[in-house]
Amino acid sequence: MQPEPLPNLPPRYLRTPEAAKFLGLSGRTLEKHRTFGTGPAYRKIGGRVVYRLEDLQHWAEAGARTSTSDPGLGAATARGPGRPAVFARR
Repeated sequence: MQPEPLPNLPPRYLRTPEAAKFLGLSGRTLEKHRTFGTGPAYRKIGGRVVYRLEDLQHWAEAGARTSTSDPGLGAATARGPGRPAVFARR
């Protein structure tokens, strides 16, 4: 993991479009992850959703795999909280 570029500054927060671009996802995909509870940690500030850069990096690292059969260590699942079973992967 890389050190913070400027450790004396507060954490950098990204809005959904910036966070999605950072992760290489669409904004809509990130919104769906937020709805299902399978995405990175986020904060609501003044009614706006923001992501801390460190949380985005941690979430991406949790998805690391060594092979297609590796279940990984991440908590994200095909069927997130509140997601109907009909949409879950089989």
